[in-house]
Amino acid sequence: AVSLPVYGSSGINAEYGGDLATVLGLLIGLKDSVTAITLVALGTSLPDTFASKVAAINEDTADAAIGNVTGSNSVNVFLGLGIPWLVATIYKALTYGEDDKRSRFVVSDKSLPFAIALYSITAILTLLLLTWRRYSVSAGKAELGGNKTIARFSSLFCISMWLVYVICASLYAYDIIKFD
Repeated sequence: AVSLPVYGSSGINAEYGGDLATVLGLLIGLKDSVTAITLVALGTSLPDTFASKVAAINEDTADAAIGNVTGSNSVNVFLGLGIPWLVATIYKALTYGEDDKRSRFVVSDKSLPFAIALYSITAILTLLLLTWRRYSVSAGKAELGGNKTIARFSSLFCISMWLVYVICASLYAYDIIKFD
C-alpha cells in the first residue's frame, strides 16, 4: 500500500524522465547503454527506493520494503522487456517478410551480455547478504535493523554493489575493460 501513489508517479517519471535522461546523456556524450544504466535507471527507480524507505521505517518487518524492491525489479525485467519485445515482434512480423532483415528483433549492444552477467553477480551477492542477515544472530536475524554496525556495513555493501555495477558496465561499454 505504501508504494501505490509512487507507482503512479513512476509512470510519469518513466515517460518524461526517460526522455530527459536520454537528451541529457546525448548532451554530455554518454553512450546509450551507460545512459540507460545510470540516468534512466535512477529516474525510474528512485520512487521505488523512497517507497521502500517509507515501508522500512513504518512497518514492523522488512517484508514491504523488500517486497517492493523485488516486485519492482520483476516488473522492470519481465514486463519491461517482455511487452516491448512482444509488440516489436508482432509489428515486425506484420510489417516485414520473413526473409527481410528488418523482421528480426536484435539487440546489437555488445555490452549487454556483460552488464547482465555483472548484474546477476551483484544481485546474488546482495541476496547472500540478506540471507546471512536473516539467519545471523550477530545481525539480529533480520534483513533490516539489528546491530547498527552490521546495518551500516550492509547499506554500504549494497551501495557499493550498485557502484561496481555502474562503473564496470560503463568501462566495458567504452572498451576500457575487455574480455576477449
